[in-house]
Amino acid sequence: MFSPRLAGGLGVAAVIFALDQATKYWVVSQLAYQQQVPVLPFFSWVRWHNDGAAFSFLSGAGGWQRWFFIILAVGFSAFLIYELARLPKNEKVMGWVFSLILGGALGNLTDRVLNGYVVDFILVHYQQYYFPAFNVADSALFCGAALWILTMILQWRQQRRDHGEAQSGGR
Repeated sequence: MFSPRLAGGLGVAAVIFALDQATKYWVVSQLAYQQQVPVLPFFSWVRWHNDGAAFSFLSGAGGWQRWFFIILAVGFSAFLIYELARLPKNEKVMGWVFSLILGGALGNLTDRVLNGYVVDFILVHYQQYYFPAFNVADSALFCGAALWILTMILQWRQQRRDHGEAQSGGR
């Protein structure tokens, strides 16, 4: 079951995980909780703790959400490892998709298990409008999900094109 595809995917996930945890360690060691350090007019370093999910979904829900997100991350990570192991060699894009999502999921899972919250530190804003703070794991999750959606759209378009050609007799 251990294939070169799985080894490569786990390697990419491990790099993302290590980068995520290293940057969170740096933030926690350098910034006080809720401290904001402006870098550019639209970008700041911050140290925020999110006990919810994306966009602080279920943040402050009483604590049960920690275990819910831990179970969800463990289950989905197991699914991703299984999918990486059985992925055909020519499916390079899906290997990246699964690896990016796995690395991000494991990074945030580690925070939830150890701290009960996820450390977010990248803040993008314009005047009084703020995008929710995020971290390296969130970025990897987003890139993996966006690549997955793009792949599905391209496959759907190719299937429509193939179906159209088959109906027209290949003309």
